[in-house]
Amino acid sequence: MSLKIFDSHSHYTDSAFDADRYELLTRILNDNVGAIMLAGTNVADSLASQKLALEFDGVYSSVGIHPEFASQTEGDYISALEEISRCPKVKAVGEIGLDYHYPGYDEKLQKKLFESQLELAKSLDMPVIIHSRDACADTFDILRRYRPKGVVHCFSGSKETAAEAIKLGMYIGLTGVVTFKNARKAREVAESIPLDKLLIETDCPYMAPEPWRSKRCDSSMLVSVASKIAEIRGISVENVINATSENAFKLYQINK
Repeated sequence: MSLKIFDSHSHYTDSAFDADRYELLTRILNDNVGAIMLAGTNVADSLASQKLALEFDGVYSSVGIHPEFASQTEGDYISALEEISRCPKVKAVGEIGLDYHYPGYDEKLQKKLFESQLELAKSLDMPVIIHSRDACADTFDILRRYRPKGVVHCFSGSKETAAEAIKLGMYIGLTGVVTFKNARKAREVAESIPLDKLLIETDCPYMAPEPWRSKRCDSSMLVSVASKIAEIRGISVENVINATSENAFKLYQINK
């Protein structure tokens, strides 16, 4: 395929790629993948992502602390993230947000972490990559107050919630879930939202689309996601790939 996909959210610093990280990235970037965003999950991972991005043309990174790491965050993490963000390959703050899925989460601490990183993004004039799991109401309350530019990644809500996010100026990131047989909500979102507000992503090594479901995911598999969205919308795969790539370049303020 000559068209180049932009994977708007990935985790190539994950240990799942330790055996073949450089070989894999070299291969897919020479094939059907044109650009990749590495999403930071804590200070150490944000630094690792920045360093990995510097080694490949077309690979970019973000700085951020995932809500699951809220209780492990100590010291002046904002200054640490800001220092990493000075690298020209760093293009966003994320992934940040709220996650109430597992018992024992600290809602107050997560909100404090989320809001402090939204303030960082504003000061840096960077978009944000939002993680929201079982915390839709609180996430949107905070987004309404801060009004950042960015994307709600790995979107799992309804088409109505997607429309609300778009009204706030956000993009919607869809993963391989849209290819699953029981993914009614994801398909409705793929069909209903404006094409100029859509991004595609792997969240790799997770969320592999059909026919690779349950296997390790990588960015080359996004052609399956683009094909399913094209089928749902009744447009060409080329249209989906071109539009979502342009959207990602625009959001992350990357000059091609």
